[in-house]
Amino acid sequence: MKRRSFVKKTGLLTVGALALSHSDLVANILKRGGIEPFGVQLYSVRDVLPEDPKGVMTKLAEMGYKQFESYSGSEGFLWGLSPKEMKTFLGDIGVDMVSTHFNYMGVADKPDVLKKNIEMAEGAGLKYLLCPYIGAQKSWDDWKRIAENLNKIGEEVSKAGLKFGYHNHDYSFKPLEGKLPQDYLLENTDPKHVMFELDLCWIDVAGVDTGVHLKKYGNRYELCHIKDYSIVDGKPVQSDLGKGSVDMKNTLRNVLKSSIEYFIVEQEEYPVSSLESLKYDAAYMKALKI
Repeated sequence: MKRRSFVKKTGLLTVGALALSHSDLVANILKRGGIEPFGVQLYSVRDVLPEDPKGVMTKLAEMGYKQFESYSGSEGFLWGLSPKEMKTFLGDIGVDMVSTHFNYMGVADKPDVLKKNIEMAEGAGLKYLLCPYIGAQKSWDDWKRIAENLNKIGEEVSKAGLKFGYHNHDYSFKPLEGKLPQDYLLENTDPKHVMFELDLCWIDVAGVDTGVHLKKYGNRYELCHIKDYSIVDGKPVQSDLGKGSVDMKNTLRNVLKSSIEYFIVEQEEYPVSSLESLKYDAAYMKALKI
C-alpha cells in the first residue's frame, strides 16, 4: 500500500501534530478532551517483533499508534534496518519514532559504542536516547556515581543534538534513608543534558502521588509511559489500560500540567496476547476523555 493511501485509510497523519509546541499540544488535547497523538513502546511486542519487525510495526500503526519508542533487541533498536531504511519505512506508515531505550549499562564505559548508538538514532530521526534500567542502589555514594554518569552520557548525547534521559522503575521511588533516589537524580543531574521519562505505573506501585511529584519536578519530564496494573497475590501485575489500579483520567490531567509531551503506551503482561492487548489499549486511548 502506498504511503498516501495508507495514511488516508488509517487516519495516521494529523496535520502539524508532530510540530506543535508543548503549550499548543496541551491546548489541543484539552480542546479534544483526549490524548492525541499517542505512541507505543515496542518492548510491548517483544514476543513477536523480532520475527517480523516491519509487519508488526505496520500493525501497530494501523491500530492508531502514531509514535514509536524502540528498545535494544537482538538486532539493535533499529531492528536490522539502516537509519535511512528505518526513517523511510516509518514515513511510509505515517509514524514518528520519537525515542529508544538503549543498552545504557553496556555502552556507558565504551565511547565508540555509545557514539555508534548516537549516530544511528540521529540518522533515523529519533529525538531521545533513554536509559531504561539501572537497578536499586545500596548507598547514596552509589546514587551519586549514577547521577555523575548520567550527566556524562547526557553531555555526549547533547553534542549530537539529541536528548538523553532516565526512565524510572519503582525502586527509584522507594525511600533510602528517608529520601527518594528519584528526587536525588532530578536534583543532581544537569537539565541541559539529562531529562526524564515518567512511568505512570511504577510511580503508582511505589505509593508516590504522581500529581504531587509532578508539581515539584514536572519541568524535568518530557515523556511518559501510560501503563496500568493490579495487585495480585501482593505483586503488581500489568493489565490492559483502564482495568487496573491507576486512576488514568486524574493521572493524565496531572501529566498535562508538566512538560511531558510524548504519551507512550506500554504493556508487558497480557491476558491473551501482546497484539490483542495493544489493540485494546489503542481503542482505550482513542475513547479516553480527560
